[in-house]
Amino acid sequence: MVKEHDILIIGGGLAGLTAAIHLALEGKHVGVIEMNTYPHHKVCGEYVSKEILPYFNRLGLFPSSVGAVDITQFQISTHKGYLIETELPLGGFGISRYALDNLLYQRAKELGVMFHFEKVIGTAFKNDAFTITTSTNIYTSKIVLGAYGKRSVLDKNLEREFSLKKNSWLAVKGHYQLPDFPNELVGLHNFDGGYGGLSKTESGAVNFCYLAHYDTFKKYKDIASFNTEVVAKNPFLNSFLSSATPLFNQPMTIAQISFDKKDAVVDHMLMCGDTAGLIHPLCGNGMAMAIHSAKIASELVVRFLDDSTYARHQLEGDYTKVWSKTFSKRLWFGRKLQRMLMNKSMVTMGIRTVGKSKTILKYIIKKTHGELIT
Repeated sequence: MVKEHDILIIGGGLAGLTAAIHLALEGKHVGVIEMNTYPHHKVCGEYVSKEILPYFNRLGLFPSSVGAVDITQFQISTHKGYLIETELPLGGFGISRYALDNLLYQRAKELGVMFHFEKVIGTAFKNDAFTITTSTNIYTSKIVLGAYGKRSVLDKNLEREFSLKKNSWLAVKGHYQLPDFPNELVGLHNFDGGYGGLSKTESGAVNFCYLAHYDTFKKYKDIASFNTEVVAKNPFLNSFLSSATPLFNQPMTIAQISFDKKDAVVDHMLMCGDTAGLIHPLCGNGMAMAIHSAKIASELVVRFLDDSTYARHQLEGDYTKVWSKTFSKRLWFGRKLQRMLMNKSMVTMGIRTVGKSKTILKYIIKKTHGELIT
């Protein structure tokens, strides 16, 4: 039996759930197809810029209600431990994806969003409508949003360029117990071939999520060896790893991460969040960007469904233009910053230079973050 929706969203992460809530509040019949039931952990930095709070509040979402930690300070260190610290111009909050995604899921269910916990195996667009095939069902809709994350088999099926080549980045994430880690702090610490972020979450656990280049990682047999031989060469990370107690049986990982440019519209689907473009984690703004992209897509989709004179080609063209205008400079700046951090001498010189002027550091933070989203 074919199931029909006004809008189908493939993927129930931050972008997918945010769009589902926004569209449901506009009275649309929304379905979300997601492989995993809630709540669940995800590989993520788990720091969110406060730029999204006005918009979240408008959607009836209040992260403080589940204990989100207020973060006001930022620090960054070189491989050898030279450290600088500054206030975050706008600030942010720390919250696990376990708690945040579940908060959004509960709000979406409350608004009548339908959830289908299945794996999508195919998409097709014909006669101005989509057919989505999962492992167990067939769905149709007028609009499809792609919000299925950094990388999926769907990308290969759609022949997206980045998915057809090997990518060299690996992300590792774990939660740790370290009671004296400051609540208000998010840290970015460099090591040979990568960098990692530290911040508190709503449970009191510290999230440690790092990105490593595979050329560096492949020399070691496992994560524990890599942590000991490479990550812990940074004095701050050495102190953290030697003092903190791991809370996961095994760290979570995700491989083949691509920071290449991606198309915002593919086969008439509007791509949101990491599916549309991934900012380097060092910028600490991926979660806010995912939420903002969902807002942009939702507003345009509402116009398309409500205004018969607004054609699909206009919707797709407008989404591409607005997405690019909103995020392209941020992504470009992130790529430049990434290259600098991967060069030991440049990062040491750069951080020492920035250390003499907090104005420069605040400028860098501002270039990778946005204004308040209402």
